[in-house]
Amino acid sequence: MTRAIELVNVSKIYRRYAGRQFATLKSALLQRSILRDLHPSETFTALTDVSFSVPKGSTYGVMGRNGSDKSTALKLVAGITKPTSGTVRVEGRISALIELGAGFHPEISGRENVYINGIMLGLTKREIQERFDEIVEFAELREFIDAPVKTYSSGMYMRLGFAVAIHVDPDVLLVDEVLAVGDEGFTHKCLDKFGEFRRRGKTILLVTHSLNLIERFCDDCLWLDGGRVQATGDPKRVVGAYLTAVEDTEEDLLAATTARAVEAASHTPPGASPPQEIPTTVEEVVPTGPDGPPNNMFQANEGRWGSREVEIVEVTLLDGEGQPSFVFHTGDAFAVHIKIRAHEATDDFVFGIGLFNADGVCCYGTNTYLEDMTPQHLTSGVAEATFVVDGLDLVEGTYKLDVAVHKRDGYPYDYHRLLYTFRVKSRTHDVGIYRPRHRWTFSPGVEFKPR
Repeated sequence: MTRAIELVNVSKIYRRYAGRQFATLKSALLQRSILRDLHPSETFTALTDVSFSVPKGSTYGVMGRNGSDKSTALKLVAGITKPTSGTVRVEGRISALIELGAGFHPEISGRENVYINGIMLGLTKREIQERFDEIVEFAELREFIDAPVKTYSSGMYMRLGFAVAIHVDPDVLLVDEVLAVGDEGFTHKCLDKFGEFRRRGKTILLVTHSLNLIERFCDDCLWLDGGRVQATGDPKRVVGAYLTAVEDTEEDLLAATTARAVEAASHTPPGASPPQEIPTTVEEVVPTGPDGPPNNMFQANEGRWGSREVEIVEVTLLDGEGQPSFVFHTGDAFAVHIKIRAHEATDDFVFGIGLFNADGVCCYGTNTYLEDMTPQHLTSGVAEATFVVDGLDLVEGTYKLDVAVHKRDGYPYDYHRLLYTFRVKSRTHDVGIYRPRHRWTFSPGVEFKPR
């Protein structure tokens, strides 16, 4: 196996700007090392002991959350910066789609900039002349190529930089999140160009947040987090591990968000009136009395109100295994477990649930009385109720819950408004709110590629 790219035990340390300053370059050089004598607080470690190799002719993906220093690794491969320790080896001519349009002069025309940028990327003047028309056509700038670059929009500027870099005909192509340089049509053209590079046996190193691109294009991939290698290998396996880690982080964040909201609401005294600040035209869902919640239940902000004669003491979201969770997948089992305390026995009680998306749109609302459960007796003390959904058919997004106990006429015992946040994940990026169970059928002659 011939390796086009190889990193061996690579680390990269940057000096913080807040650290000690040298008066002159000479004084820094006389001390032999700018980094060696710095205190740890004066440095920042971007990459730590990173090793990976990319076989010639393969497409290799680098993924990770923001701040994981994926781009630092790409700049080391491109030779833009040097490693503090370790070895970086690259075989063949490199073209880097990193800083698109770097070196463009705003005062001169796009035509002149194509020649200057092409020469900077290693092309001869003859090679640029041979490819000039193709570059301009690819960038979709034929009408503007003789205008000064300073008159270009940011999209035009980036498209021209992309077109020049992609036509260098490199052995190794480095790509860093540059597929947002144009509209959908231009993006597809870029992807087609990557496909052409793959067919011609070129090596591609792709840094992206798009997990679909990683799975679709890459032969292998690397997951970086905090400048350290977390996993390498088969894209589907590595992407799965990455998504699991992201969900764990989201669990912690949503748990903290919910805990803060519940804690703040717990200080609301019994009998407090609900806030009414969000205008909407949605009709009320539950009946209400003169001393109950607002006439329109969709006109209240996050909060808590009610007499607390029956008090909600705990709300837990459960997954299909009955375990507490804040992150679910479309189609998963989902349950809301409610623990209450009745200070006195009563025969007038209703349990209610309201589900809202992040925009405040009601996805669903119900209560036990609407579902023909006529209350008979609630003993004093602690009791529990569980609202169970066998399949959570929601599209991907963040959602909030209302949980309430009230009388049949709407008089609130305890109303928790938008205090509980959870997230629904899905690999299918459909839109809307509800994802109905469905299937497609087609007549003969309609075919799709397997994914």
